[in-house]
Amino acid sequence: MNHIRIVRADITALDVDSVVNAANETLLGGGGVDGAIHSAAGPELLKACRALGGCEPGQAKITPGFALLARWVIHTVGPRWRGGGSGEEDVLRSCYRNSIALASEHGLATIAFPSISTGAFGYPLTHAAPVALEEITRGVTQFPNLSVTVVCLETEVLRAYRRISMNIGTY
Repeated sequence: MNHIRIVRADITALDVDSVVNAANETLLGGGGVDGAIHSAAGPELLKACRALGGCEPGQAKITPGFALLARWVIHTVGPRWRGGGSGEEDVLRSCYRNSIALASEHGLATIAFPSISTGAFGYPLTHAAPVALEEITRGVTQFPNLSVTVVCLETEVLRAYRRISMNIGTY
C-alpha cells in the first residue's frame, strides 16, 4: 500500500530504506541536510561520493547509508533559485522523479525526502512544496509499493507542507 507522510523529524535518524540528500554538485558535503547526512553517515559516505564524480542538478545518484539507519542515501542536486524563470521548477521536479525512480530500480520500499532546495539554494517554500508533493504523489501512483515520508526539520516547513498537501489532495 502506498502512502505519503509529512512529519517533523531529523532525517538522519529515520529507519527507512533510503533518505534523500539535498546535495550540491560535488556531492562532497556542505551545509544543512547535506552536512547533517554526511556527518551522521560517517567518513565512508564521503569516500563513496568522491567515487561518483559529482552530480548534475535534477539528477540522482545512490550510495550506501553507512552509519545511518537508512540503508541507502539518494543524492540529488536541486536548483538554485534565480527568480523562477530559469527552469528551476523543471529541475526540482526532476530531483523528485529521478530519486523515486532510483529507489524503485533498487527495490526500495521506503524513502524520506527533505524539502529540496528551500534552504541554502533559496527556493521559496511556497513554490517548492507544491512541486514536491505533486511529484511525490505521482511517484507513489507509478510505484505502488513505495511509501514516502516528507521530513521537515522546522515547524514552519511542516505547517506549509501540510497546508499545501490538503489543497492538492495528498496526505
